[in-house]
Amino acid sequence: MSKILPALLLAAMLLHIIRPIGLPGLRRRTDFWKIAVFAIGLMMLTVLIRP
Repeated sequence: MSKILPALLLAAMLLHIIRPIGLPGLRRRTDFWKIAVFAIGLMMLTVLIRP
């Protein structure tokens, strides 16, 4: 699971650059960095949860 998540988030970033997703806060192509910030936060959360 920990290897699938980065691949999915990277794919979402690439797709957002090609065509914006259209969610609130992700309407412009230059908003792909927000997906990266979310990914970093999610990775930190998974590291903290693991024993």
